Amino acid sequence: MKSIRRCQHIISFIIVMFIIGMAVLVLKIQREAPFYMMNSDHHELGFVYDRKGDVLFDGTGENQYPDNYFIDIGNIIGDDSGQMNNTLVAQNIEKLNNYSFSGGLTSNGRASIYTTMDHEANRAVYNAFGYQEGCVVAYNYATGDILVSTSLPSIDVTKGYDAIDSFKPGTLMSKTLYKTIPGSTQKVSTVISALEIMGAEKLFSKSFTCTGQYINRTGLNIDCHNIYGHGTLNIQQAVENSCNPFFAQLIEDDDLPLDRLIEQYRKLGYAVNGDEDKYFDIDGIQCERASTNLTDKYEFTTQWGCIGQGDTIVSPMQLMMWQSAIANGTGRMTMPHLIDHCVNVNGTVTDTAKVEYSEQLFSPDTAATMKQILLTNGANHYAYSISGYNVGVKSGTAQVDEGANENSLLVGFVDDPAFPVAFCILIEKKNEGFLTTEQIAQVLLDNLRADF
Repeated sequence: MKSIRRCQHIISFIIVMFIIGMAVLVLKIQREAPFYMMNSDHHELGFVYDRKGDVLFDGTGENQYPDNYFIDIGNIIGDDSGQMNNTLVAQNIEKLNNYSFSGGLTSNGRASIYTTMDHEANRAVYNAFGYQEGCVVAYNYATGDILVSTSLPSIDVTKGYDAIDSFKPGTLMSKTLYKTIPGSTQKVSTVISALEIMGAEKLFSKSFTCTGQYINRTGLNIDCHNIYGHGTLNIQQAVENSCNPFFAQLIEDDDLPLDRLIEQYRKLGYAVNGDEDKYFDIDGIQCERASTNLTDKYEFTTQWGCIGQGDTIVSPMQLMMWQSAIANGTGRMTMPHLIDHCVNVNGTVTDTAKVEYSEQLFSPDTAATMKQILLTNGANHYAYSISGYNVGVKSGTAQVDEGANENSLLVGFVDDPAFPVAFCILIEKKNEGFLTTEQIAQVLLDNLRADF
């Protein structure tokens, strides 16, 4: 009898283990089948939409769209071709999966990504560039919603890649995510650092004279764009006139120790003097982190780097994000996102966006002072060229291609709680056309106004 009971226990144990094993197997298949289907040649994808329900990516490929319908967002939204990896679709393709173990593969699945983008505004900005190239990124600095992210040249993904060898450089990447020479928009970071280190009262008490050229302590020239000079300036006037000699002398000032300047640049997010050059993440998309070299405050490259040339490179996305930390008055960046929410194959809402902030980059007092400096600049110099909006801005001209060409940049924000937009605009090779960053800013803001 004991041996019979023992056999019964063993058989029962085997049956229980078999049932558990089958349950685990079914669960594993349920979870992993979509992955294998997504990586097969027969996967079915859902749609990507803008904030108004306009299609930005059609995973079925069966619908017809006007010619170049997706060209303004092609290199940020991307597709599943494998030609562009750092895009919304490539980095979130599992969220578009229209396969479930129970329902199988279906074109009737409801998998979709609803983005924060405004396709109509994005296209208007794209069109405003005409034959010139560059990029624009803008977001709601209260929520982090990216509203516009366009980069030229771009691609209509529905046309395929048969002519890929003839594509212009930059076609398959969104320039908003990659580092560029910031020009005098870099002076925003330098002023923030000076405010944090010496305080507003001491900084505003300082004045330096510009004669059109400053010979630094190592005997090298820092030239001003005004060959006749600006005379004696304070910090507000220096920002408004974007005076290079003023900033070179500020960097040399005894009240701005280099070690503290480096420390503050690192707080802002720069990789300094060979720090690990990390990325930050936007819904799986990698955005390059700013970097520079600051080694000797009396030496040309360090001074030039704090002015916006030298070794300093920053992405338009990060330039925009710093504007949010100023505009929102906290000294903390509003972190950007492209995905508002997702819907899975069964129609369940997932991945709903939340407002998130960076660590403290600088104090609220510094944010308030920097905000007023930029707003004064906007009121004094941009009230007519960007009309209808109370903007805080800083422009920049960046020498590129070893000085052979110049890029034009504009960073800024709208100081309006009902219209909280921050932006960065880059026009490449600005002298090849008549387009200005102010013109792009006007188109951008006019077309985003309806979203608020």
